[in-house]
Amino acid sequence: MRHQHERDLAMNKTTPDEQRRHIRIPFDAEVRLCAAGTCWSGKLLDISLKGALTTLPADWVGRPGEYYLIQVLLDSEVAIEMEGKIAHLEADRIGFYCVHLDLDSMTHLKRLVELNLGDEEMLHRELSSLGT
Repeated sequence: MRHQHERDLAMNKTTPDEQRRHIRIPFDAEVRLCAAGTCWSGKLLDISLKGALTTLPADWVGRPGEYYLIQVLLDSEVAIEMEGKIAHLEADRIGFYCVHLDLDSMTHLKRLVELNLGDEEMLHRELSSLGT
């Protein structure tokens, strides 16, 4: 009986992926992470309307809870700039929670999500959930 209960508990645990409310879009782009006058280069792994997952840049030092400007370089003239807070760190990845996005960046990000979702209804659900 005890083993069944332990299996039931293990099956009911949620992972960080299951706790996310926003769909993450895998996207390959260069990123620049900036704080306190220093910037580091890395790669974007995925992005959502409320956050981003990047590679861990060389010589980078940071801690959960710290704030960074995340610049996602879409091309030589267009970037999504997101003010983010480190939500989690892994051996080779940094997860950021979006704290602020200006209107131009929100427009670019919305378009990026829209093109990659391919489902207008899903996009509207994503946008409406930003208020919650």
